[in-house]
Amino acid sequence: MNYFDDRLATLKANGNLRSIPAENHTDDIIDLSTNDYMGLGTRHDLQQRFFADQYNRSIPMTSSASRLLASCQREYNLLEQRLEELYNRPALLFNSGYHVNTGLVPALADKHTLILADRLVHASIIDGIKLSGATFSRFPHNDLGRLERMLARDAHRYERVLIIVESVYSMDGDSPDIERLIDLKRDFPNVMLYIDEAHAFGVCGPHGLGLSMASPRNESIDVIVGTLGKAGASAGAFCITSTSIKDYLINTARSLIFSTVIPPMTAAWSRFMIDILVEMDDERNHLYETGLRLFKALNPGKNAPMTTHIQPFIIGDATRAVSLSRELLADGFKVLPIRTPTVPPGTERLRISLNASLDTTTIDRFKTLLQNRRDAPTGTSPKW
Repeated sequence: MNYFDDRLATLKANGNLRSIPAENHTDDIIDLSTNDYMGLGTRHDLQQRFFADQYNRSIPMTSSASRLLASCQREYNLLEQRLEELYNRPALLFNSGYHVNTGLVPALADKHTLILADRLVHASIIDGIKLSGATFSRFPHNDLGRLERMLARDAHRYERVLIIVESVYSMDGDSPDIERLIDLKRDFPNVMLYIDEAHAFGVCGPHGLGLSMASPRNESIDVIVGTLGKAGASAGAFCITSTSIKDYLINTARSLIFSTVIPPMTAAWSRFMIDILVEMDDERNHLYETGLRLFKALNPGKNAPMTTHIQPFIIGDATRAVSLSRELLADGFKVLPIRTPTVPPGTERLRISLNASLDTTTIDRFKTLLQNRRDAPTGTSPKW
């Protein structure tokens, strides 16, 4: 057995062997694993509306070049202009959230920069930090008191300090105190604040523009990142920043400069979907209320989080997480197990991802199934 077979065998023995799941798009399966938080990804009526426009049917399906070389720029420019109208600041389009974070962080940080990131930031941010070559430290999750002490100790040693957080964490569904983060930026003049809104865009904040935009001081946030492939039901990502930083990124962000840009058709579809998203306040309220209903049922006596569309069901064991996921699928609910290294060892879980199309009857049925398995006597079903 060679090196790779040995590693695969170890992953399997630990319950961490992954595979690409089989397609199971049937009416019998309720999908609680997707990031389609607003339920737009399955709206065929929206596709019909989009393609009913003759112009949209003629938009190229490929860019055939990077953004800096592409001949067709109209759809990218229109998408950025729409985002700029909504955020009142310049926007820059990227191919994905991964491309944003692995392009922006190395462009903004160098050996004269200190990066302070929440311990639970996404892998794409960690990869961007590593590519930057900057000194970095990670503070305990959402512990802004620790962050402040780190700033007081080290900020004066560097030209810049880049604080990186997410507004909604993808595996825990919780959020930092954005107002306090803005206070820290005010107190330490060499600090830049970078907030990734990947799991909040379309769902949280005014018109679904993210939790950053709920702050009256949102202009103090140097970089806001949003993705279009989750609640936006499209593909691509963007950053909101200043004019000078946008121009600087166009010249330095390698993932922008050296990657073929998304098709113009995709950019046009994203703009179409954004116009739908910003008008979905009723659906956002419904999503929050149904999520709150599930949270209270599964976490009696606990305070509800600011956001409820992502809820972790902690199991603490990879093999049992996989087993429970399979049992729920047999009962008509797709909820995928999340294992190390995505989450720390001992926090293996099911990641429950809700969407605005779910009704309370479905939520209650799922809650009952999950409670029954968690509370079943030993010998009848695993006690999670």
